[in-house]
Amino acid sequence: MGILATIIVGGIAGWLGGVLYKGSGLGILGNIFIGIIGAAVGYWLLGLLNIYPGSGLLAYIFSGALGAIVILFLINLIARKLI
Repeated sequence: MGILATIIVGGIAGWLGGVLYKGSGLGILGNIFIGIIGAAVGYWLLGLLNIYPGSGLLAYIFSGALGAIVILFLINLIARKLI
């Protein structure tokens, strides 16, 4: 996948993760970052469970959103402990 496609899919996955988790919103750059990192985390977590979503665009968005939800949960957990 090219850089532009990665940014677009990362943005969609991060936005979807933020909507599903009901987070505070990180803005477009935050969504892209969380989506791209979340895709790696989501794919890794699904691999641990022996679930392979496939290789299509929807599979990338699904695994990215799943990873973004996990990352947003951890961010909120850490932020709550610091405050």
